[in-house]
Amino acid sequence: MNFQRTIRIFAVLILTLVGIGSVAAQTGAYRISSPYSHKNLTIFLIHGKDENKKGNIMTLQEAMERKLFVVYETSNVNELEVENLSKELDVFIQSGDIVKGGKQDRVLAISIIIPARSGRVKIEAFCVESGRWEKRGGEEAGKFSSSNERIVTKDLKIAANATRSQQEVWAKVSEAQTNLSRNVGGSVADSDSSSSLQLSLENKKVVANIDDYVRALASAPNGKSDVIGYAFAINGKINSADIYVSNALFKKIWMKNLKATATEAVAESRGVRIAEPVKAESIKGFLDDSERAKSKPTAAPKSGGRLVTREDKENVMVEARDAKTDAVVHRTYVKKN
Repeated sequence: MNFQRTIRIFAVLILTLVGIGSVAAQTGAYRISSPYSHKNLTIFLIHGKDENKKGNIMTLQEAMERKLFVVYETSNVNELEVENLSKELDVFIQSGDIVKGGKQDRVLAISIIIPARSGRVKIEAFCVESGRWEKRGGEEAGKFSSSNERIVTKDLKIAANATRSQQEVWAKVSEAQTNLSRNVGGSVADSDSSSSLQLSLENKKVVANIDDYVRALASAPNGKSDVIGYAFAINGKINSADIYVSNALFKKIWMKNLKATATEAVAESRGVRIAEPVKAESIKGFLDDSERAKSKPTAAPKSGGRLVTREDKENVMVEARDAKTDAVVHRTYVKKN
């Protein structure tokens, strides 16, 4: 073996070890709280340091309520346009955010921070309502009216974030509606659009069932300034986790996430609704394993930034990085089985 080849091999080895060390340092930076449980749902808070100290970030829901953000219909099922009208506040879009209205309700398929005065930005989306292709009631066909909900099952997260398949998204929406109908004591399909996941999430029976979970668990992060994410288990099985760029952002999005998590707990509830024990060490192992999984090619988002997807037989992790700084904006983790 000649000297130059030896040097090249040594250099590759060093880079590999640095990469492994980087992942280990990353996963080692998290501390997992003791569990907070209600019925069949167990929540774990994830503690860590802020990666972004800026306090000028709104959530999509907040920005739309304040009329500072517009989501435009493009007549392309899998692409919308968004615009931040604020002069000073950035807006965080979370993968899995549902936007209501347009020609069909959509789920946004990328986590990204849209800067102030952004102009129109293209963004990937999937339809979470099949069949309709016109305005619904008094809604606008050219714009979306709100973003109060997030997709509600781990299968939907995988379909929208990892598999990125429209057909699979539709199939998993139908499956979620079926499971919710079974467990809330009646159909959750709405007469205005039976395929709409958004309208099913507004169903009075669904809302009544999740309210109990929300009341019991909403205060879990109160008074904790280092919480940057959460993980949860349903029926004693690890389900998913989300980690954000800062505590401030986590707190803003917490209630929307908790509602989605509680909805999945209702959809997956069994006869005896008692949470089975899952330990914090198991959550830590889930995060570690997900971050060590092999990365796979992921197309660059139309909206800019960068996606990193890691997947093995048991786990999927999707990491969204900022277009300008390459800083991690959001990591979402899903246990496949």
